[in-house]
Amino acid sequence: MLRPVDIIVKKRNKDMLTAEEIAAFVSGYCNGTIPEYQMASWLMAVYFNGMTPQETADLTNAMIHSGRVLDLSDLGKPLVDKHSTGGVGDKTSMILAPVMAALGFADPMMSGRGLGHTGGTLDKLESVSGYNVHLSEQQVRDTISGCGFAMFAQSDDMVVADKKMYALRDVTGTVESIPLMTASILSKKLAEGTKYLVMDVKFGSGAFMKNKPDAQRLAESLVRTGEPLGLSVKTLITDMSAPLGECVGNLLEMQEVARIMRDGLGKNRMSQSLEEVTVDLAALMVQSVLPDKSDEDAHAMVRDVINNGSAYKKFIRNIELQGGNPDDLWRPIKCCEVYELKAPCSGIIEQIDAYKIGLSSMCLGAGRRTVDDIIDHECGIILRHRIGDTVAQGDTIAELHYNRLDNIEEAIKLASDAVKIISNS
Repeated sequence: MLRPVDIIVKKRNKDMLTAEEIAAFVSGYCNGTIPEYQMASWLMAVYFNGMTPQETADLTNAMIHSGRVLDLSDLGKPLVDKHSTGGVGDKTSMILAPVMAALGFADPMMSGRGLGHTGGTLDKLESVSGYNVHLSEQQVRDTISGCGFAMFAQSDDMVVADKKMYALRDVTGTVESIPLMTASILSKKLAEGTKYLVMDVKFGSGAFMKNKPDAQRLAESLVRTGEPLGLSVKTLITDMSAPLGECVGNLLEMQEVARIMRDGLGKNRMSQSLEEVTVDLAALMVQSVLPDKSDEDAHAMVRDVINNGSAYKKFIRNIELQGGNPDDLWRPIKCCEVYELKAPCSGIIEQIDAYKIGLSSMCLGAGRRTVDDIIDHECGIILRHRIGDTVAQGDTIAELHYNRLDNIEEAIKLASDAVKIISNS
């Protein structure tokens, strides 16, 4: 077996690593025999030189087995899940999981927290008072048995390598590496027991991948890597140039989800982009398990369980089973201040930049600059217009809800700069 430095040099020289070499390097980093500086050096070598499909699969496998793996095969239902590469206002998970449950599938959705301009599923769930994301394996099983899905945080003893490696990637400028992203995403999904995965691979200003060709390369890598590991992966490439839906912020987004699921699709034009992406992803999840279903039939199945209220019942039941208070979904937001962002001129809205809206929301307190920041679950942004709308000077384009004053000027500037209007004058 090669020494750690030999493995680094081998990847630096663009030579292919064996499964044993990759497993030994990952294991050594997890148990402390390989120091952080050597892993940082190896990550940078991978960033610049890439990995073959086999190396990426071997890395994913090594990361899966760096910790405990859930085996939920005895639940007797197809195990499906969805993952997004991150976005602004992306609350599709909270609709997709109950939709899958209403259709008779099981979804063990292990999720993460937000950092920077992107929101995190766990933060949104925890904006509902009492909601518990720290579930034991038995609690995951009991919750899925009770409502068809569970939404939970990665425990300390699961995919240990990913936790350590992601933190290091974040500070070494190697987050965007496609092989490393692939291994990070798939290792978590395989460790939770999923057999069918649909990936929402985003591109645009609010996404990690800024252009569609890069998103396509990541999508291809995910499909190619999942297959030999026994995971069926389907991908949908979606645009994250503008925020998804009406709201950006934790409880605001949960309340938007609740309205859609209670009232049915098509009731709020500001939620249209969110509804379209969600239904497309859910239909793809259906076709993963039931490949004989046509696009039309799969979409109809998804719309039916949303519009007839069965998915909403699963949604509310999940909140109750995981200790949350559903009343929070319908109460007023507890923010002291509201700033109304006005149109500076009359015209047509040409752009609402997702990245800047995400940063603005973070400044209000809805997100984190660092992992140690404390989130204000109540604050965020409500969009009152979308791209293509005609507005008059002085119309309210967005509302900024906040409690803290320290970054409000920065938040207002970012939100203002995010909106571009083609003047009529």
